[in-house]
Amino acid sequence: METKLELHGFNNLTKSLSFNIYDICYARTEEQRKAYIDYIDEMYNAERLTQILSDVVKIIGANILNIARQDYEPHGASVTMLIAEHEIGGSTDNEESPGPLPDAIVAHLDKSHVTVHTYPESHPYEGISTFRADIDVSTCGLISPLKVLNYLIHSFDSDVVTVDYRVRGFTRDVNGKKHYIDHDINSIQNYLSEDTQNAYQMIDVNVYQENLFHTKMKLKNFNLDNYVFGVNASDLDPEEAQSISERLQREMLEIFYSRNVE
Repeated sequence: METKLELHGFNNLTKSLSFNIYDICYARTEEQRKAYIDYIDEMYNAERLTQILSDVVKIIGANILNIARQDYEPHGASVTMLIAEHEIGGSTDNEESPGPLPDAIVAHLDKSHVTVHTYPESHPYEGISTFRADIDVSTCGLISPLKVLNYLIHSFDSDVVTVDYRVRGFTRDVNGKKHYIDHDINSIQNYLSEDTQNAYQMIDVNVYQENLFHTKMKLKNFNLDNYVFGVNASDLDPEEAQSISERLQREMLEIFYSRNVE
């Protein structure tokens, strides 16, 4: 059992978890591409994203101080929440009053936040459309962003996921010794549920001496029905279905490996 550190004062370590989550789709016509973007904008608008991030805050055991959110034209949305390890100035359960007044925020802010930005994208080239959500969960103190890994992956249609986790700064124990990390970790994969590990192909790029961990994930199973928008896969000509499948899987491989596949 890991020995708990006896710290001097506040835990000054900053733990940051960053996601890039990609959803891939085939939309053959301009009308279908527009319908896909409209669907994504409705499915992941600022209101829905606010609920997802609110759940994230509950999971890590933090409290919401302030919420800023915005739906963009022509598409996309952003939500930012300032959070604290301890409850500040009363309950945050009321949706109409998610936190204290701004003066209390300035006095008690402990450098923790969660953010999400969405990027729906469509291009006529080969009918491929993509949706990207960038999510950051940054905490300090005892709360850990690693608790939300599985929830966030399951909250989106995650075909390809890249995850970065880094512990920054240092904190001191009661004897004055500096500690640059306060928990054991050798891979982000250690914190993924069994069903998530079984569903994804994963590779790690870790820099242990910098407390920097990076994991790439690609969904293993491919079912064309889950990727064509506005049409049933069974209605496609077999040769066309094969061609579309190859294009979609190539798109996922290129994102997974961060390079174009010729």
